[in-house]
Parts: sequence; C-alpha cells; structure tokens
Amino acid sequence: MNILLDILKQMVEAHPQSVFVNSLYQQYCNLGGLSKKQLEGLYAKAAKTPGIAAGKLATLEAIIKKKPTRERAAATRNIAVPEKDVETESLLLNILEKYPQHKRILFLRSKFDHNEPLTTSELDEVRKLGRLLLK
Repeated sequence: MNILLDILKQMVEAHPQSVFVNSLYQQYCNLGGLSKKQLEGLYAKAAKTPGIAAGKLATLEAIIKKKPTRERAAATRNIAVPEKDVETESLLLNILEKYPQHKRILFLRSKFDHNEPLTTSELDEVRKLGRLLLK
C-alpha cells in the first residue's frame, strides 16, 4: 500500500490547477521519490485540504521525520596570508631595476606577488642571480 501515492492522487483531484501538486505527482511517478523539503510542502498543503484521512497525514509525517535533514555548511575560508620575505622582495626589485626584462626574475616576482610560495631552489636561484647580476 503506497500512502504517498494515495495522498498525491487525492491532492491532484482536490487541486487540479496547482502546479506544485502536479509537479510533485509527476516527479514521484517518474523518479519514484520526493525530497524531505518537497514532502514537507506536500504535508503543509495536504493538512489544509479536507477529505484526506488523518491516518494518511500521520503516515506522511512519519515518512518526513524518517528522512535525514541535510544542512549545508557555511563556506569558510580561513587562509592565512603568508608573510612576505622582505629580503627576497628587495632582491627581486633590485634585479628588476637593473634588468627590467629578465624573464625568470619577472616570473618569480609575479609568483611572489600572488602569494605563491617560492621553493627553496627558486629562492637559491634568486640569491645566485642577485650575486651575479648586482656586482
């Protein structure tokens, strides 16, 4: 015995022009189920409709309580901005003052400005280029 289908059929008969009831009926027939929110809406509308047995409403309420409540967690972003290394920044600026078109230093400066961490090999490369180019 399918109580939910019986309630939906009675609701379609009682409210033939209701888009909400018709869409719930179609979805139940096509997909075989309704979400908890949809069932709650159906219950609210069915409780106001005369002619639906109290036992069927109680069964619908039990079905609603049985379904799990899914709540979306609020999106949180607690990303700590890393502290910029002043020494590396000044070294990058000094190299770019002398050689403004140096592609590798431009790339590393861009990476540094976007708070992407420089690897140890990249830091070593900046220091090496600083020693070679800023004599």
